[in-house]
Amino acid sequence: MSRIMPNSIAVQRPIADLVAGLAMVLVLAQLTQHMLAASAWLALTSGLSYLVIAVVVAAAWTGELRGFGWANRVTLLRGALIALIAGSLWWPSLWQQHAMLLVGVAGTALLLDGIDGWVARHTGSTSAFGARFDLELDAGFILLLCLTLVILDKVGAWVLLIGAMRYVFVLGGHAWPWLQAPLPESLRRKAVCVIQVVTLMVALLPGVSSAQATLLTAAALLLLSASFALDVRWLAGKSASNC
Repeated sequence: MSRIMPNSIAVQRPIADLVAGLAMVLVLAQLTQHMLAASAWLALTSGLSYLVIAVVVAAAWTGELRGFGWANRVTLLRGALIALIAGSLWWPSLWQQHAMLLVGVAGTALLLDGIDGWVARHTGSTSAFGARFDLELDAGFILLLCLTLVILDKVGAWVLLIGAMRYVFVLGGHAWPWLQAPLPESLRRKAVCVIQVVTLMVALLPGVSSAQATLLTAAALLLLSASFALDVRWLAGKSASNC
């Protein structure tokens, strides 16, 4: 259950947790640099990628919980891994030489996606902020994996439609406010999200050809489009019933 703080209590932004996350990103970048003989600039690019996440988190923090909480810390750890992947994109040769290891980092981020929700439920720290944090990090992660495929020239730029679909949906809500209505919990929606990430990671594997990657991601795009279409139809029906 979410715990709402009284209005009289000032919102304490989770600065210490965000700084700890930055330290973790820098350590991971240094380890990657030494293990893979990566550029000395990897720590800088990864750190800057993480700072984007940290600034958004600090700005969006509502103070629903009395502390940042372990569930959000797990999500932040996932953000640190995603920042490392984002930082590595400045050197496509790093992906070409060590794709298996970097896909392993992405796989760890995917695994953590299932852990943060479990932690939130078992510590009684679920919150609207935590759910939104998790959702937006998922969306950014998917877009990042799509961008990686384009940079590595494995799939055409059209694959960015997978990563952009969530943002198009959000922008559509400004034009058609009925799209902003809350959607019910959906196992189908969660499953489709996981399928997108797994498919994109498989497409990045060195043993997967460009043609195979194109076929896999095209199927993923069709599945994602169908899922969004079902949500739009449900929202349209709800809007019509409220008129």
